Parts: sequence; structure tokens; C-alpha cells
Amino acid sequence: MYIDTPTAQPTPLILESLPVPANFDDREFPKRSRQQIDLILLVIEALDIGGSEAILSVAKELELEGIIKNRVTLWRLRCTNPMRRYSQRYALSVVEAKALVSIACNLARRMTVLIRQLLLAYQQLSEKQLSVEHHFRLSYFLERFRKHFRSRMNPRRSGVIAYSSDEKLNELAIALLGQLLFCTGTSGMQRFWISLFDGEI
Repeated sequence: MYIDTPTAQPTPLILESLPVPANFDDREFPKRSRQQIDLILLVIEALDIGGSEAILSVAKELELEGIIKNRVTLWRLRCTNPMRRYSQRYALSVVEAKALVSIACNLARRMTVLIRQLLLAYQQLSEKQLSVEHHFRLSYFLERFRKHFRSRMNPRRSGVIAYSSDEKLNELAIALLGQLLFCTGTSGMQRFWISLFDGEI
């Protein structure tokens, strides 16, 4: 008797542009890399009030809904970041990591102007030795980032304790904003992807 079995879903084309190093051998995605992906998405959420919805919307646009099916799936994948308050022992696969990176870089490109404006404002304030409160949009972004970070990360984790002050969290947010700008350039997605393996293989 002939049974019609479902065929394997083809890998979305956008993911095929992200090569896996030959000696990676498909093992569990590195801890530092899982942290980095989640923090980059956290910055995007701080930049965009509808960040979570935007992530799911872009997943659909990029035909990645087979990997990131809904909000619950997205939350589970992001909770593979061991810094998270509700960290999951679930192993983030290479395909899932590629999907998250593709979405993050796509959103970053849409916010390139805003990212540049905030980084320029921070540089100008630093040169004048003025606090970030002198620039409303920058101050608002940093406040949102601090709020997101503190509500979602486990305060007992050593990696989180290092960012217990507003100043340290502001520094982290600005550093991540610079990395997000890095994602917007030519081949930015590929360069960000490869950077996740540096020192890990």
C-alpha cells in the first residue's frame, strides 16, 4: 500500500548564505554566541516599541515561519541564552541560530538611520562630557534597554551581576548598538554570523 509521506521542507534561501565553519561539526551552538544573538535582539526591542511583533513579522517575510512558528517558539529560542531569568536547557540548532541572525540583521538595516543618529549623539555628548539625559531619544533608548535587560535576565548570574549599574548597562547598550550598525553594512549579516564562531571552534 502506498503511503504519502511528507517531504522535507527546503532550507530558506536566505539561510544558505550563512556558511558553517567546516570544523564546527553541527554541535550545540556556543553559549557566548547564544548570548550575543539574544542581546542583539534585545537592543532591537529597545529601539522599536513593537520589536517583538516586528521579529515575528520579519520571520514571515523571510519565509522562516517554519522555524520560528510563533511567540512561544521565539521565547524558547531566546531563552537558550544562559543569562536569561528563565533559561532553557534546549540546545539552539544551527538552523535556528541562522534564522534569528537573519531576522536581526534585516531589522537592523531598516533602522540604520536611527542607529547612526544615536551613536553620533553618544559620541558628541561624550566629547562634551555631557550626560545622556541631554539627548531625549538616546536617553529613552538606554532607559528601555536597561528595563528590558533587568526584567529578562537572571540577577544571580555572574554575567548579569557585572551589569548591575546603570552606567555598565549603558555601556553595554552602546557597544551592542555599534555591533548592530555592523550588521547593516555590505555583507553585514554574513560578517555578524561568522563573528559568532570567533574563539569558539
